[in-house]
Amino acid sequence: MSWLEIVVVIGVVGFVIYQQVAGQAVRGRRLIVLPAVLTVIGFLDLHGAKHIHPADIVWLTVGAIGSLLIGLAFGAITRLQERNGALWAQLPLRGLWLWVGLIGWRVLIMALAYKSGAHVAASTTPLLFTLGLNRLGQAAVIAARAMAAGIPFAPEKDGRTFLSGGLNDRSRDRSARY
Repeated sequence: MSWLEIVVVIGVVGFVIYQQVAGQAVRGRRLIVLPAVLTVIGFLDLHGAKHIHPADIVWLTVGAIGSLLIGLAFGAITRLQERNGALWAQLPLRGLWLWVGLIGWRVLIMALAYKSGAHVAASTTPLLFTLGLNRLGQAAVIAARAMAAGIPFAPEKDGRTFLSGGLNDRSRDRSARY
């Protein structure tokens, strides 16, 4: 990963943190598809890395699991509500500790991987992959919580609602019966 990519990742993370703390309407595609694309791009970066050793695989796996678990925690503490008939999410300020934990986790994995000779896992190459997994973990919890509460995603730019006619409608029908 180049210095430019690192600066872009830092910028994106800063922007995401700002948006989460400020709160925003949640569009399904942005919640689910964007992290999936980020994860795939990160995985392809890893796949293109030369000389991946067994120690790299171990530390990449451990790092990925930790990032995913922190993402699940993000999804669990995010405040969800319905505003103007659509899903609204806001990360409470205490959620910033999860960002500190995520960054600290990545630094710890890099240090341990470096000591064990896992140079790919110790590099910046896994950043996009682990960040994507973290966001997917958050998305999974938020989507499940929203559907269980019967709150539809905010409309996409084309006016359609992600999963309309599918799971979102079924969760609203189910909540109307109970």
